[in-house]
Amino acid sequence: MRSKDHSVFNFLRDSSSAIRHGSLDLGFGRSCAIWSNSQDHLTYDDLEGHALSFYVRDGQDVWRVDQEPKHGWPGAMCIFPQGQSSEWLVNGPLTMMHLYLPDEELRRCYSEMMDRDGRQIELAEATYVSPDDLIVPFAHLFQATNERNLLGAEEAMVELIAGVLVQKRFHGEVVVPMRGGLSAPVKRRLIDYIEANLDRVIHLRDLGQIANLSEFHLQRSFKQTCGVSPNLYIAHRRVEQAKGLIRAGEPLAQVADACGFSSQSHFTRSFKTGTGATPAAYRKGVA
Repeated sequence: MRSKDHSVFNFLRDSSSAIRHGSLDLGFGRSCAIWSNSQDHLTYDDLEGHALSFYVRDGQDVWRVDQEPKHGWPGAMCIFPQGQSSEWLVNGPLTMMHLYLPDEELRRCYSEMMDRDGRQIELAEATYVSPDDLIVPFAHLFQATNERNLLGAEEAMVELIAGVLVQKRFHGEVVVPMRGGLSAPVKRRLIDYIEANLDRVIHLRDLGQIANLSEFHLQRSFKQTCGVSPNLYIAHRRVEQAKGLIRAGEPLAQVADACGFSSQSHFTRSFKTGTGATPAAYRKGVA
């Protein structure tokens, strides 16, 4: 059966041999899953989104066969970038940990973590490489997924993404001249304004005035540079601020107000979209 979309997750879900042992919604389109497989033939075609894969157990009899055949091993890492196609023979048992990341999230993380233009990164394909220091966050993600520990999985996800972004072997920076987008000083002024005003309504016209751009050009330039729209960027920052206040023990009603949510229901909906859990469930998880 054909996948509804071409994500690695859906190709595995549609396989008659792959078994999902656990998964977590990490918010904003991000997720993770533990899979086992054996005696399978998989073709990933023109993938949507990115996937990081780690072989937890076995894998010696799993082969990538659309290029010079290469087999895996316990502890091997693969990266499936958006747009990749590949073919695999699973001749023996395998348990693997996957992290799934939409393309806009990769670019937002690169822009935010590295303070760079989000268009500059292109995630590299990697087949059976050593994860080196990424083995620890992969192990943490595996444990957290098994235990349905959302906070632990979030922390491991951040470590993994940051670890990939700082290692040049996992990506190449686009060197062609960038047209449009925001200059570094304008981007910094916008980010500083957003951080200082998360407790109030932020309008496109406010951001446009700071950047000296029309609302239309501001929205387009912001997304080019930061990977996501201003609205989604602000949603990310509000959810991150809310998580910190919840961990500090602030009452949920005060958290909603401090983070600029218009109502408790708006807070609950937005928080669940960004984390995969309601504020109350998140509080239980960190108690």
